[in-house]
Amino acid sequence: MRYVLRLSSGQAYYARLTVAYNDHMNNEQLLNRSRAAVWHPCTQMKSMETLPLVPIARGSGAWLIDFDGKRYLDAVSSWWVNLFGHGNPRINTALHAQLDTLEHVMLAGFTHQPVIELSERLAALTGLGHAFYASDGASATEIALKMSFHFWRNTGQPAKTRFISLANSYHGETLGALSVTDVALFRDTYAPLLMHSHQVPSPDWRLAAPGQSAQSHATHCAQALDNWLAQHHAETAALIIEPLVQCAAGMGMYHASYLTQARAICERYQVHLIADEIAVGFGRTGTLFAVEQAGIRPDFICLSKGITGGYLPLSAVLTTDAIYAAFYDNDVHRGFLHSHSYTGNALACRAALATLDIFANDDVIHANQSLAMRFNLILEPLAGHPLVKNFRHQGMIWAFEVKSDNPAFARNFYQAALQRGLLLRPIGNTVYFMPPYILSPDEMQLLADGVMSILDALAVV
Repeated sequence: MRYVLRLSSGQAYYARLTVAYNDHMNNEQLLNRSRAAVWHPCTQMKSMETLPLVPIARGSGAWLIDFDGKRYLDAVSSWWVNLFGHGNPRINTALHAQLDTLEHVMLAGFTHQPVIELSERLAALTGLGHAFYASDGASATEIALKMSFHFWRNTGQPAKTRFISLANSYHGETLGALSVTDVALFRDTYAPLLMHSHQVPSPDWRLAAPGQSAQSHATHCAQALDNWLAQHHAETAALIIEPLVQCAAGMGMYHASYLTQARAICERYQVHLIADEIAVGFGRTGTLFAVEQAGIRPDFICLSKGITGGYLPLSAVLTTDAIYAAFYDNDVHRGFLHSHSYTGNALACRAALATLDIFANDDVIHANQSLAMRFNLILEPLAGHPLVKNFRHQGMIWAFEVKSDNPAFARNFYQAALQRGLLLRPIGNTVYFMPPYILSPDEMQLLADGVMSILDALAVV
């Protein structure tokens, strides 16, 4: 089939491209081509010999659809990014309009309306300002770490070069981000390349002593943080933390009082608090940002994933006026010279603005509260299943552990879910739901029933 690309008409281009693919491709052809040409993330590529890829032709709402027409309910929001469904018409419209105006211009020496408007709106929402942009969460972590170190250097405290994070934390896989990550699978291979950091006990309530409440465990962990900083604050630049939910640790959830105490401790010892809201921001924990539930303002906030509704790569770091002022100088060496070619990309910023419009116009946070209450009722039988333990819920995140000694549990569960038309990616023995905010009652029931059938099959093995 011959066709002409006309980038002036996004819809016509998409339609022609889809027809071309459907005419010339099928699942097996794409699978083979991908294996031959693509190095897939977080994947042992040899596993594809027995665990084939799933080629996706298109998305619609909460569903992904392959080239044979099979549908998969995207219960993990395509790695936690998709908030309002695939092919969302309002985000589509905003991007089509932006395509006719400006796709990108470098942000060094130039600026544009979408990045200015987005920065203003994020500042109003977070209480922090001067957004610095990149394209992914790990890059946002790198930016925050470097800014924190550079601030202390600029203000005459160059000895503050170390960072602390929570045990079992995850902040990305570039070298700086990996240095404050505490997931052995990702970290251990690259340990010789990483800067030293220290991990303090995690307030994850699954780690509480028998009979200890989530709040008392949080207080116990906060005291450990206090004890460590009492000895090491002079050399510590910042504490970086995932507020309320440690996602890669198997959705480890903790009491908001830990954040309140950590904020006070960091202030007492003159240590920055970096809130990594990359995964938990934009409504995931029940408020727009998780730190709101502790009533605190961090020194830095890192944003990504849901910021564009799952459409385009974008991340941002916002900080306080005092930190920004420490870089504002005639001496170029005191400036923050970090850069990315696609910093503040106009298309990505426009997608983010459309996403924020949906939050504002649809009162999403309030609507999600009703959605979560309904889903909790649907999940009651699942929570009571004999193989389920530690069933938990925070905002628009649900998780539980499955009692299984099978080392291939995650892989087998993933495959069983695909067979039932569900996209789920367990973390170890932890099964979690992090769906788009648009699930219908029928889709909620389908998800619950599908997981229940998998657990019932495991129970009789």
